[in-house]
Amino acid sequence: MSTPTVRLPRRRNAVLPFLIIVAALIVVLAIYTNIWTDRLWFASIGFADVFTHLLFVRIGLFISFGLIMAAVVAANVAIAHRVRPRTRAAGAASPMLERYRMMLESRFTIVMVVLAVIAGLFAGGISTGQAQTYLAWSNRTPFGVTDPKFGIDISFFVFVYPWLRYILSFLFTTLVLSAIAAAIVHYVMGAIRLNAPRRGGTSAAQAHLSILVGLAVLVRGVQYWFDRYALEIKDGPRFTGLRYTTDHATVNAQTILAVIAVICAVLFFANGVLRRWVVPTIGLVLMILSAIILGMVYPAIVQGFTAGPNEPDKERPYIQRNINATRAAYGLANTKITSYNAKTTASAGQLQQDASVLPSIRLMDPAKIVQAFEQLQQVKGYYQFPSELDVDRYQINGSSADTDTVVAARELNVNGIQNPNWNLIHTVYTHGYGLVAAYGSKAGDQGEPDWIERDLPPTGALGEKQSRIYFGELFNSRDAYSIVGAKPNGNSLELDTPTGGVGNGPKYNTYDGTGGIKLNGWRRVLYALKYFDANILLSNRTKGDNVRILYDRDPKEMVQKAAPWLTVDRDAYPAVVNGRVVWIVDGYTTSDSYPNSQRVSLQDATSDTRSRLTTIGAQPDTMINYMRNSVKAVVDAYDGTVKLYAWDENDPVLKTWEKAFPGTVLPKSDISADLMKHLRYPQDLYKVQRQILTTYHVTNASDWFSGNDQWAIPMDPTVDVNDNTKEPPYYLTVRMPGQESGTFSLTSVYVPNGRQNIAAYAAVNSDPTNPNYGQFQILRVPAQSQIDGPGQASNAMRTNEAVATLLRSFTQASIKVTYGNLLTLPLGGGLIYVQPIYTQQQGSGGGQYPILRAVVVKFGPEVGIGTTLQEALDQVFKGNAGASTGEDTPSGTGGSDGTNGGSNGGQPGTIDEQTAQAELETAQKAFQAAEEALQGGNLAEYQAQNKKAEAAVAAALKALGKS
Repeated sequence: MSTPTVRLPRRRNAVLPFLIIVAALIVVLAIYTNIWTDRLWFASIGFADVFTHLLFVRIGLFISFGLIMAAVVAANVAIAHRVRPRTRAAGAASPMLERYRMMLESRFTIVMVVLAVIAGLFAGGISTGQAQTYLAWSNRTPFGVTDPKFGIDISFFVFVYPWLRYILSFLFTTLVLSAIAAAIVHYVMGAIRLNAPRRGGTSAAQAHLSILVGLAVLVRGVQYWFDRYALEIKDGPRFTGLRYTTDHATVNAQTILAVIAVICAVLFFANGVLRRWVVPTIGLVLMILSAIILGMVYPAIVQGFTAGPNEPDKERPYIQRNINATRAAYGLANTKITSYNAKTTASAGQLQQDASVLPSIRLMDPAKIVQAFEQLQQVKGYYQFPSELDVDRYQINGSSADTDTVVAARELNVNGIQNPNWNLIHTVYTHGYGLVAAYGSKAGDQGEPDWIERDLPPTGALGEKQSRIYFGELFNSRDAYSIVGAKPNGNSLELDTPTGGVGNGPKYNTYDGTGGIKLNGWRRVLYALKYFDANILLSNRTKGDNVRILYDRDPKEMVQKAAPWLTVDRDAYPAVVNGRVVWIVDGYTTSDSYPNSQRVSLQDATSDTRSRLTTIGAQPDTMINYMRNSVKAVVDAYDGTVKLYAWDENDPVLKTWEKAFPGTVLPKSDISADLMKHLRYPQDLYKVQRQILTTYHVTNASDWFSGNDQWAIPMDPTVDVNDNTKEPPYYLTVRMPGQESGTFSLTSVYVPNGRQNIAAYAAVNSDPTNPNYGQFQILRVPAQSQIDGPGQASNAMRTNEAVATLLRSFTQASIKVTYGNLLTLPLGGGLIYVQPIYTQQQGSGGGQYPILRAVVVKFGPEVGIGTTLQEALDQVFKGNAGASTGEDTPSGTGGSDGTNGGSNGGQPGTIDEQTAQAELETAQKAFQAAEEALQGGNLAEYQAQNKKAEAAVAAALKALGKS
């Protein structure tokens, strides 16, 4: 007798469920970590409500649209399953289809839920990207201006239409997906048969699909109706907005198509009862054909036979709408254009009326003297200056007059830390220190920057009281976090200055600001997970009552996150305000839906030499047709406090976002007087506006259409590589015609399209304390005048005999010659070019930096060069410019009283090239000896050799008839 076999029940494999649970927990923990640390960051800068509101809006949109999509798809799948035929004829379906039917029958609930969840997640995920569109719609503010075609307030196009377009697109997609899902279920369940001889479907299936398709067609009809409004923001062949053809053909076509779609939808609804698919199908085909004929053929006929042959007359009113809307949308409606009969003949004393401007002409190019800042003020390798310095103005030593300055923050450079490790990178080297400033209009005795604020700790005339920089532009990597405030065993950890401590060694600091997030046990866990760094959890330096973690410290990114509805300027600049170093960031409200306004690429319009050759990030590649500098933002460099101030308080877009995020933007009246002095007209807005004005300085539609008066932004002649980059605008103090004194302005020039001579000079008032702040003034040079543009002027200056002779001696002795910014100013009743020239010893020994050696000036055909701006001006203006630049004249070079100067080709004299060449060779040897002395630390010899070189240069100029 055999023993019965006992079968134990098979134990289920528990590994896979366990792994799934672990993976799910990891995903949930990762999501929680990111969300909660983001909330902590927003709270640390005072914008927790922005994070919470946006989070809730996104969650609400995700749930709302996800549930709607899931519910509609699930409901239609359920209906299709419910009305399935109970019996089927034998052989009605293939074996494979029968297997699908049986599977669907047995797992219908699971299939329905899966389809609904997938559709819901798809719709919900997309809807979260519409959070700002929804907020703008729900908080919209009227512009108080109506469009000329439909008589609707502009706010409809900017705020309402984008949201309606999304809603209609969502409804159409939902109905189409529902119809497809229902049709598949009907087919699998046998309610629809595609094969002969029993092709067709049940009454219920036909009615169901007819209603769904009818609803989709009806929504498409509504889209046709609202597409009429989109024609006012659509790009055309020559301009954005309504044109004759779109007004007289496309608008009518969209209206007719909307009516046809409604009729077609009714036919589908009727088919639910009649079940005659031929009629609605014919209607749908006719609608498609009508869309082709009315949307493409009809407009082409109108364009070819009516608008095209009579284009100047037919398009004139629409071009005028485009001109008016464009100038209004970009804030250019009040631009002043005056004719400027610029003089080209120089005479003695010609600059007498410009005496207030000459001392402010900038000779220190912020893009060229970075190395001088680094070599003379970097102090240590773990400090760094940006790749381009900034321009600001200060009232020095109690003076009421503004002094143009070149400034930069001495920030931390983690890559310069020797023997780096986690403790050094994250707990010791935590901050930069000090704002460095130099005069913009003059150099030091040896051609180096003339410092206003310098050294560590900072000393000078700016009055820095809190100079530590824990938040700055160079803290822009994901791992650039610092642990501050720790004081283990009573010892400070954060390196403050290289000297000044015990035994004149390093001095350390303990952070006592309010920036960052306080760490506790759970938060250390979160940040260890966030950065995948166990040291945050394990190190004793992360423990303590006042220990904080600082991260996401780039001022531009901070402002962008605090106000996600803003587009920020690419250049944040530092300033000392009330004794503290702060970062000032300009914020823009933009739109691409302003009716009839010309669209431009924000990235292309703001791209120039400075943006191409620096490490500062470019603007996003987005299209806009409305722009305002609505917000001035300030980020405290020590504690990271972010403040947003309303600047253009009449901007409807700003008002809309103020309603969406109440309390986040402070009123303009809260701007302190000290901060107001450092605000300026922003560069990126100006670049977009000057791009627009290349065409839209013309306000007459007929002249605009002819295109005979288009301007262009000249290429930058100071760039050695020919990469076709535009000349950047320059902040300068200029005196425009009719003004009594100079005004801090942002300036640039135009050339005629396809030519290189000057067409116009443009300046916008950039002094916020001036009642005319933001006023564009353009000096238009008459067409018959022939004044050199930047490229032509640069060529004339470089090939001038005196300039070429001086520079030739440098290049022959391994000296690199660098041309600074080519400035254009309206002086002496004409346009004058000023360009500084720097020299720098070439070699691999290190320690080299550019120093100012000469200044070249061009007025009309006259070119002058001197070791100072005063010398060059006096040469051009017949020995006496008529006003002083305020420079200190180096020994041996003559003064500014007109007794030691001349004009190139303007005064007769004997030119002794042999003597000039010998003197220049002497000067070059002295310059080289000076550089060697500087590298060797012998400052006395350095100064002596420089004076010898300057005397030789003056002798060379005299030999060339320049004295």
